[in-house]
Amino acid sequence: MNGTVIALSENPMNEESKKSVVITGASSGIGRACAYFLERRGFRVFAGVRKAEDGASLRREIGAAVVPIIIDVTDDSTIASSLQEVREELDGRGLDGLVNNAGIGLMAPVEYLSAEELRRQFDVNVFGQIAITQAFLPLLREAFGRIVNMGSVGGHIAIPFGGALCGSKSAFGSLSDALRLELRPFGIHVCLIEPGSILTPAVDKTLGDVEAVIRSLPVEGVARYGDKLREFARRASAREAKGSAPEVVAEAVHHALTSPRPRVRYPVGANARTLVTLPRILPDRLLDRVRFRLFG
Repeated sequence: MNGTVIALSENPMNEESKKSVVITGASSGIGRACAYFLERRGFRVFAGVRKAEDGASLRREIGAAVVPIIIDVTDDSTIASSLQEVREELDGRGLDGLVNNAGIGLMAPVEYLSAEELRRQFDVNVFGQIAITQAFLPLLREAFGRIVNMGSVGGHIAIPFGGALCGSKSAFGSLSDALRLELRPFGIHVCLIEPGSILTPAVDKTLGDVEAVIRSLPVEGVARYGDKLREFARRASAREAKGSAPEVVAEAVHHALTSPRPRVRYPVGANARTLVTLPRILPDRLLDRVRFRLFG
């Protein structure tokens, strides 16, 4: 996608002919950008949010073609109720697209990751994504719809203090590959978006309060990792501040949903192609030196 201009149709669509898409994690950042981008290009967007006020804000900002639905990907009851709501709104038509965008990030040394923290990371970034996919697949089958999964360059290259996030994205990437192979004979494409540095509010959530992370460590953990965490956060924040706008990810999602020949993977945004390529060409020890240089 980098530097590529994709021709977009400006033809208006009526309600019957609109393509439909479900986007999880649509309240902010990449998900919100995707909702706005796709609605402007003729999609009827079912925007998954966790709070009703976020849904109301989306509808005010984007328009009536956005239908907010309450989804917590770790809560089976909200998945079931959102599926029923979408089914009723589609009124016998299938679903054209599912964008699995919901996700969280955690910064901490692996040595002091609690089982609860690690489980939460995988519950949202892996198990929840699969639960959503399984729930909506019957509707996707009806329309030969497409699944677009939000991965990360971190699925290819682990970074210090990002073990939980990178591990979850790596696992989700492997599951996405398997799903692509399994569903392709049925005419359902599965694509993986792999953002690099993207400037969104999620950056502040992941990297913002390094002092709180340090305070959560035991005394020996502070001694071992405190200064390293501060330096890592300083460098990582500086890199993310120069990241691409989330609209570049939205453009890739649109291509994956509409192209006659969608790509298997879409590395997008600042540093994305470099970070997915380096692990394939550099020996591990040399790659370690690069990571130490990047993150201090």
